Amino acid sequence: MTANLGKLTNRKQFVNISASGEKWVTPGFVVQMRVRETEETNTNPPKKIRIGYTVSRKVGSAVTRNRVKRRLRAAVTRVFFSCAGPDRDYVFIGRRIACHRPFKLLVSDMKWALQKLGERLDIPTK
Repeated sequence: MTANLGKLTNRKQFVNISASGEKWVTPGFVVQMRVRETEETNTNPPKKIRIGYTVSRKVGSAVTRNRVKRRLRAAVTRVFFSCAGPDRDYVFIGRRIACHRPFKLLVSDMKWALQKLGERLDIPTK
């Protein structure tokens, strides 16, 4: 199942997702999402999900930032394939409290955020 999971590698990809405007804020992280357009999907395998992680220096030292990223990656492996949609890009922005937040709460926050972002896309725009 992880074969369909890709990485966001350059700044342009992160900026495009940020500009899309779809995000959900939780105590431990902020998740931003963008549905890829059809021309982009043709260059990538179908139903591929790409993920990126970022943690600001405001969160703490390099050790703390890396710990937050590791915790977010672990939560993604538990939740992502049951809650995330195909052909979408996600960016997880770690917050300071993610380092100390109980892992079960971090996982439940992630489930909630991905479900809410998915519901936003299912609602027809007027």
